[in-house]
Amino acid sequence: MVVIVAIESSCDETAAAVCQHGEILSNVIASQQEHAEYGGVVPELASRAHMQQIVPVVSRALHDAGMQVGDIDAVAFTQAPGLIGALFVGAQFARSMALALDKPLIAVHHMQAHVLANLIEKERPSFPFLCLTVSGGHTQIVRCLSPYELEVIGETIDDAAGEAFDKSAKLIGLPYPGGPLIDRYAQQGNPFAFAFPEPQIAGLNFSFSGLKTAILYFLQENEAKMPGFSEVRRADICASVQQRIVSILMNKLKKASLQTGIRTVCLAGGVSANSGLRRALKEAGSELGWQTYYPSTQYCTDNAAMIAITAWYKYLRHDFSPLETVPTARAGW
Repeated sequence: MVVIVAIESSCDETAAAVCQHGEILSNVIASQQEHAEYGGVVPELASRAHMQQIVPVVSRALHDAGMQVGDIDAVAFTQAPGLIGALFVGAQFARSMALALDKPLIAVHHMQAHVLANLIEKERPSFPFLCLTVSGGHTQIVRCLSPYELEVIGETIDDAAGEAFDKSAKLIGLPYPGGPLIDRYAQQGNPFAFAFPEPQIAGLNFSFSGLKTAILYFLQENEAKMPGFSEVRRADICASVQQRIVSILMNKLKKASLQTGIRTVCLAGGVSANSGLRRALKEAGSELGWQTYYPSTQYCTDNAAMIAITAWYKYLRHDFSPLETVPTARAGW
């Protein structure tokens, strides 16, 4: 039974997981709280935190899986994309472990891993399927023909959906990270209280920068008329912002399904934990006859289980990486 230890360190979570023959046995995540006071992730602080946490996190993952270092058959890590300093910490640890144990090294693309997180649990999609991958740095529609054949058919041309949530939250006066807070307040508000524009972008690509600007002007105008407007109408504003971001995502996803003829549809990435987006996917599934899937919350945000399951499929093909492999901050598929 093949045992893979996987490491994820692309941003501000230090994570490790153990996979045995395609089954996730442990998934440990150490989140970094030190970024909140700065309103965003500080790369230098993230790198330092990874260096402090990586040994105990990997040790905990092995312990939780009931494994010893000697049981490991391969070591996987996130190669790209991400913060380069953070990636280097995970990459160097993984390379050193693979060298010391004389085991194969497996480099994994972070965005491909988000998509394949849908294959972790027992209820999983059949190929082919479409995956809407939404995170703080990326928004993509991916056509998935097999674990090895993933094609981006639509992506953002500016801000990602996660950025749209966090930047809107900052404008409203919510602390970082604001996306989950918008979701929380939205559940108490009217999603049609305020109308925000939907960008008219051709094809399957997305744009969120114009929406952010529209929200800024809306808040400035209403604050000038009624000081404290953002706080008094916070729930309705959050609900309306969320409704528009979700509608932008879903309209493109429906278009992609129509164009490709694929009716099995998945979500992935940190924003896929958003309750409004999950609800919209279910409603679209009922309306259009889709088979819909999304990972459990622990597999939506950055985690090492998704790295491990991707590494498992690469292991089956003996798709190993040389020990000289280095991480890359930005890398296409």
